[in-house]
Amino acid sequence: MASRGRILIVDDEANARAALAEILREDGYTTETAADGFKALGKLEEFAPDVVLTDLKMPGLDGIGLMEKAQATQTTATFVVMTAFGTISSAVEAVKKGAYNYLTKPLDFQVLSVVVERAVERARLLQENSRLRQKLRERNAFGHVIAAHPSMVELLRMVEQVAPSRASVLIVGETGTGKELIAEMIHGASPRAKMPLVRLNCAALSESLLESELFGHEKGAFTGAVGRREGRFEQANGGTLFLDEVSEIPLSTQVKLLRFLQERSFERVGGNETLKVDVRVIAATNRDLRQRIAEGLFREDLYYRLNVVTLEIPPLRQRASDIAELATFFLKRYAEENGKRIEGFTDEALASLASYGWPGNVRELENAIERAVVLCDTQRIERRHLPASLEAGGAEGTTPPIPGSTIYDLEKYAILRTLEACKGSTSKAATILGISPRKIQYKLHEYASSGARREGGEEGG
Repeated sequence: MASRGRILIVDDEANARAALAEILREDGYTTETAADGFKALGKLEEFAPDVVLTDLKMPGLDGIGLMEKAQATQTTATFVVMTAFGTISSAVEAVKKGAYNYLTKPLDFQVLSVVVERAVERARLLQENSRLRQKLRERNAFGHVIAAHPSMVELLRMVEQVAPSRASVLIVGETGTGKELIAEMIHGASPRAKMPLVRLNCAALSESLLESELFGHEKGAFTGAVGRREGRFEQANGGTLFLDEVSEIPLSTQVKLLRFLQERSFERVGGNETLKVDVRVIAATNRDLRQRIAEGLFREDLYYRLNVVTLEIPPLRQRASDIAELATFFLKRYAEENGKRIEGFTDEALASLASYGWPGNVRELENAIERAVVLCDTQRIERRHLPASLEAGGAEGTTPPIPGSTIYDLEKYAILRTLEACKGSTSKAATILGISPRKIQYKLHEYASSGARREGGEEGG
C-alpha cells in the first residue's frame, strides 16, 4: 500500500516519539524520529519528510530554532508544533514564524489525524510549487522564452510589469499558445512566488463539484461529503489561483467568484462561517468573453473584475519568425531525452515547418518535433519524419498578416514557401526569388541557429 506521506517526529521524550510513530504508521504514514532539533536537521535531507511534527520545548535546539534552520535550507516540509497547554503563546509565535499549525499536549488523536492529513496536503502543494519554480528557473522565465517576434517581446514586457502587482490578470489566447506558462511566469516573478500556485480547469468539473473545489465544503454538505474539505482558495492562501477556461464557469458560481473578488471572502458549501484569504486570481480563456456576455453566459461585472490587466498571446501563425527557434529548442530537448545526436533540420523540413498554419500552436509544434526526433534515423530531421498533416494543411491560413508582419517575417515566408514548392532545391528557389543559392543557405542557417545566438528558450501550451 502506498504511503500517505512522510512524517518526521521530533521529541526529546522517547516514549512520546515511539507512541506517535506507531499511531501515524497505523494511519498509513511513513515515519522517522529524532530525539532533538540537531538530530532532526541531519534527517531532513536524507528522509525528506512531508511534515515535521516537533515538540516546541526541547534542550539544545528547540522547535522554533529547528524550524528556522530548516527554512534556511529551503525545505518544502510543513511544520506542526506540539506544546503543553500552558505555553500556547509560544505555539502561536511559531505559527507566525511559519509553522502550519500547533497541537496541545496531551494530544487528542482525532485532532492529530486531521491536522497531519491537512499538513501533508499543504506540503504536497508546496512541493509542486517548488518543482514549478525549478522548472521556471530552468526556463529562466523571461530570458528563455522564445520572443523574437515584436508581439511576444511586448507580451513579456507586460508580464514583467504586472507580475509584482496584486492585480487580477486575464490571459487570452488560442488553445496551445502557452496561457498556463504565462500564468506560471507571473506567479514566479511576483512577491507570492514562495507560496502555492494552485490550478483549476473550470471546464473539467460539473457545476456542483466546481463550487466545492473552489470554496471547499463542510461535512454533510452533500452526498459523499464525509468530512470538511478545504477548497482551492484556502489552499492558495498567500499565493495565486489560476483558473483555466474561466469562460465555462456556470452563472451561479460566477456570482460567488465575483463576491470573492470584491470582498476577498466566501463560505464553504454547506457552511455559514465567512472565511477571508489573500489570493491573487489569474484567469485564462480561449473564448471571446464579450460574446459570452452578449449570449447571457458570462457576467459583465465579473469580466471587468477579472481583466484588470489583459494579456493576449498571439497564435503561432502570426509570429512565424519564432517557429524555427522553437523547433530547434524542442529538437535539442527531445534529442537529449531520447539519447540521439541530431544536427538540425533539412531545408525541406524547415520549409514545411514554416509554411504550416499550426492550428494547435506551440503545443502542436512541440508534439510534431518530439515525433520527428523519435522517428529520425539520419543526422538531420527530414520532411518524411514530420507529420503528414503539415503537407496537407501547409498552405492554409499561413500568409503573414499585413499589416502586422515585419520585413523579416515576409522575407522568411517567401524563402521557405518557395523552398517547399521546389522540394527543398535551393538552386531552383534562388532562380524563382532572384537571389543567390548562397544567400538562401545563409538565411536558412540564420533561421535555425538564431535561437543559439540568444539564450535558447521554451514555450508551453
